[in-house]
Amino acid sequence: MSAETHQKVLIVDFGSQVTQLIARRLREASVYCEIHPYAKAEAALAALKPAAIILSGGPESVHEEGSPRAPQAVFEAGVPVLGICYGEMTMCEQLGGKVEGGHTREFGRAEITVQKASPLLADLAPVGEDETVWMSHGDKIVAIPEGFDVVATSAGSPYAVIADETRRFYGVQFHPEVMHTPRGHQMLKNFTHGIAGLKGDWTMAAYRDEKIAQIREQVGSAKVICGLSGGVDSSVAAVLIHEAIGDQLTCVFVDTGLLRKDEATQVTTLFREHYNIPLIHVDASKEFLGELAGQSDPETKRKIIGRVFIEVFDREAGKIDGAEFLAQGTLYPDVIESVSSSSGKAHVIKSHHNVGGLPDYMKLKLVEPLRELFKDEVRALGRELGLTDAFVGRHPFPGPGLAIRIPGEITPDAVETLQQADAIYLDEIRKAGLYDKIWQAFAVLLPVKTVGVMGDARTYEKVLALRAVTSTDGMTADFFEFPWDVLGKCATRIVNEVRGVNRVVYDVTSKPPGTIEWE
Repeated sequence: MSAETHQKVLIVDFGSQVTQLIARRLREASVYCEIHPYAKAEAALAALKPAAIILSGGPESVHEEGSPRAPQAVFEAGVPVLGICYGEMTMCEQLGGKVEGGHTREFGRAEITVQKASPLLADLAPVGEDETVWMSHGDKIVAIPEGFDVVATSAGSPYAVIADETRRFYGVQFHPEVMHTPRGHQMLKNFTHGIAGLKGDWTMAAYRDEKIAQIREQVGSAKVICGLSGGVDSSVAAVLIHEAIGDQLTCVFVDTGLLRKDEATQVTTLFREHYNIPLIHVDASKEFLGELAGQSDPETKRKIIGRVFIEVFDREAGKIDGAEFLAQGTLYPDVIESVSSSSGKAHVIKSHHNVGGLPDYMKLKLVEPLRELFKDEVRALGRELGLTDAFVGRHPFPGPGLAIRIPGEITPDAVETLQQADAIYLDEIRKAGLYDKIWQAFAVLLPVKTVGVMGDARTYEKVLALRAVTSTDGMTADFFEFPWDVLGKCATRIVNEVRGVNRVVYDVTSKPPGTIEWE
């Protein structure tokens, strides 16, 4: 089955911080979907020809002048439509209902009471009983359009679930996509599979075959260069492309000197010996550290790393005759950010991931075989390609590497200290069997010194912070509740084995949507 023939769902984005979770839930149910901002939704509707449409939540108030609206074409497309929170409100307002502000707000866990049977709530609470959901709204629907019926109510929402079964239009005042709505995934599947009749034809096996065919068609007999970072994304992209075109692919691995301990050796061994992929390994650590000397501003450091990375990469790429394409491990969240209708701050929020863009003078065409995938789907594709769980399950590691985990000036000694401490931390996590329970764990060398006593001698050395978070998507995260004995082993080993550190602390802050790591 070609990519064009997948059954599709269009998600119209009104700016909710959890819109991506809608797509995640649909993808988990093997449904292909795309997110497009409301301002571009009409064009997306014409191009995708979706089998169903979902209107996301959002921060605006429908009753205020100039607030976002869905294109009228959405309601004239003849396909099922589901409005979520703001999406339900704009559906009501646009179809003849009424929304008001100033009423009692509902935020957090709530109970809806089912008033009428509907396929949207199939296999959930029966009529007269309650279903737990997660509310997040300050406005209130006070009248629903003609043709709609009340399916469920809550203490603060007389129209918590509404349905026009004839037109297959549905609205929910809560967020079924978040994990705090325990059976929200079932509601979404009821909509996609039950109401819209989707079969769920989005699989990694099909994606692999489709992408291999597309890469061969796009590239032909030309050569491709892949900027290999050693992370999961670029590695999966490289293995997929190599499967498609073989030795037409050359990987360029730029060792910035800011990688984790022994990571450069691991990467070169994996790709040269295990996969036999042509690989150019460039040790540019002195170049990077030299340029970073004396710099302490985090944005300045990122820009330096980005500039030097491109300079080194371009220098090496120029040695490969006939290269016409550049392969990148661009993921779907990156694509969403690039077309977002929100405040435009995404490039600041995500700057710690970026090590530079593709300069115009390189004149290379892009090959981005992962641009439709979320992170967990990339991991699934990696397994489909034969990469081991130990590799595809690696914790995310940002492009600038340890540079964002050394607040302040970056020196060779600081990098070596952090590499040693970070390696001990990960080693103890693995020994305790906790690595796969944590989404991301890392150490941070703080620009703070404290007085301590070691071996009856007074010390004045650095403080090291440990961080570990749980997450399913990287959009939000919460701190991992470590067993104290494991933290104790980590701290004891680091203080004993890593010179220059005499105190270890554990960071227990959460990560709300859009925040960055440390710097």
